[in-house]
Amino acid sequence: MNRRLAAVTEPIIFKLFRHAIPRGHTLSLERRRIYALPTRYGLLFAAMLLVMLLGAINYNNSLGFILTFLLASMGVISILHTYRNIARLQLHSGKTTPAFAGDKAYFTLHLHNPENHPRYALRVTAAGAAGVTDIPAQDNAVMELGVTTQHRGRLALGKITLSTTYPLGLVRTWAYADLDMHAIVYPRPGPNRPLDSLAVFDYGDRSGTTTGSDDFMGFRNYHSGDSPHHIHWKALARNLPLLTKRFTASESPELWLDWSLLPARDDETRLRILCRLVLEAQRGGQSYGLRLPGVEIKPGQGTVHQQRCLECLALFGNVLP
Repeated sequence: MNRRLAAVTEPIIFKLFRHAIPRGHTLSLERRRIYALPTRYGLLFAAMLLVMLLGAINYNNSLGFILTFLLASMGVISILHTYRNIARLQLHSGKTTPAFAGDKAYFTLHLHNPENHPRYALRVTAAGAAGVTDIPAQDNAVMELGVTTQHRGRLALGKITLSTTYPLGLVRTWAYADLDMHAIVYPRPGPNRPLDSLAVFDYGDRSGTTTGSDDFMGFRNYHSGDSPHHIHWKALARNLPLLTKRFTASESPELWLDWSLLPARDDETRLRILCRLVLEAQRGGQSYGLRLPGVEIKPGQGTVHQQRCLECLALFGNVLP
């Protein structure tokens, strides 16, 4: 494929027919949305046929005419096969994988072939990422595109180009699509910092221990509804009053990651530091909350809580795609 020719012609066609580019979660490549141009090899092939035709005319060579027209017919038929290799393909948006700024965010595309013939050497490009795949007849293919990120916020996959030069490489056909896909880009984590220097440890009204099942604390008189597992049956066997075992559970303080306590001057540096603190708190198994201007996420733990905090940092200030 002549990449230089494609680099020159594609932007022109894209600008002329930009309004016709379909957008949605599921798209089908219809005939009016497919474009075709000869590749460099196709132009060389056409020039070679012209020279062969002139030679056959000059020498009145019947075999020369037969070979020239045979090759020309093969070239024309290859245009049809190149078009059939891409026509009526269906694209479906899949899941997206979030990433930290500077890393790759991954977009999953699902390609469906509704026809009774397979598709070969399909090239998908978007946002600087590319991949090649084949699709069997009436089957599906999954493609994952890794897009390098630069800034936090929502990253749109943008324009997708699906192209092919199968079978002979003489003609390149392609189509545009714009799947409605976005990935969340978190702030790039800042340098490691001690949690206790940039966070508030909130003890509230707790004394540090509560009733639980971790450590044995003693006995108390039996109350209706106490668990049979906690009843002191040995005391009952000795004709003593019915007693219930008491246990305690230690509580760790709640950790607050507070925007107002950060020494950084600009917002982006603060977000990077908070991103690092969220990761460290999650790694340490602590219960942590997040405070930003106008936003407060109550303390919690787990992957879902971490993702919620990181998304809040990524979208702080209503960052647009």
